[in-house]
Amino acid sequence: MDVVDVIERMGGFATRAALVRATSRAEVDRALAAGAVVRQGQGRYTLPTVDTAAALAHAMNGVLCLSSAALRHGWEVKVVPEKPHVLVPRNRNVPRRYREAVVLHSADLGPDDVAAQATSRELTLTQCLRLLPYDEALVIADSALRAGEHATLRRAAALVRGRGQANAARVTSTASDQAANAFESVARAICNDVPGLHVEPQLVISSPHCWARPDLVDRDRRLVVECDSYEWHGNRAGFRKDVRRYTLLAAEGWTVLRFTWEDVMFRPQWVREVLVRAISGDAQALVSARVVAAA
Repeated sequence: MDVVDVIERMGGFATRAALVRATSRAEVDRALAAGAVVRQGQGRYTLPTVDTAAALAHAMNGVLCLSSAALRHGWEVKVVPEKPHVLVPRNRNVPRRYREAVVLHSADLGPDDVAAQATSRELTLTQCLRLLPYDEALVIADSALRAGEHATLRRAAALVRGRGQANAARVTSTASDQAANAFESVARAICNDVPGLHVEPQLVISSPHCWARPDLVDRDRRLVVECDSYEWHGNRAGFRKDVRRYTLLAAEGWTVLRFTWEDVMFRPQWVREVLVRAISGDAQALVSARVVAAA
């Protein structure tokens, strides 16, 4: 898989170790030398569009906002935007060449609302909670929590009033710093839309015969949801380990559902329908067990 594709699938950022595991050391070095990826801090890589977006916003006398601001702050996003989101003051006349290159937003900002050529961390989260769809906002909120922004997320949620308040409250109440990556966050967002399904990220399952830390777990239903992607399980040793883990979980009475990145990102309704069927079958099995026990 191409290095750029791997970074995009990982939410716009990736560690060197993850890139090497998904491709090779030589490919990562070539991509870095060619400028296809750029280093953002120790062992952390992103796409050059993150830097060029900030430069474009500066040229417009604006700042990055929404998912573009999230990337600027080092947070993962569901999808790296094709055009950067740029916010300019109200009533500013923006030349056509800039309007065509960005997704334009307008608002008046105070001095504390801007940081690193983007909306501040708090304002970025506030806008994402209010304006983005649930799954996109959850990816950013999870990533912000992994970066230690727990207090910032709470303050941002408290600032959302009126339009978007319900979405902000939902994202904040379901966000988790345990989510491993954007792929897993989107999968959890889909699970959260299934009535009766209550999954937790990275929950440890332990027994005398099995130890596992699946991506998503509904302990009461003994249901495991795994987010399978080549960049995480792309070698023979990893594949062998995963197969053994899934087999042991099944032997322990767990239902294991495995979804690919493509299905989670581009066929969410299909994923949801599979989850609904899975827990419906589980419910029927519970009813049958009660009938047998009563007899």
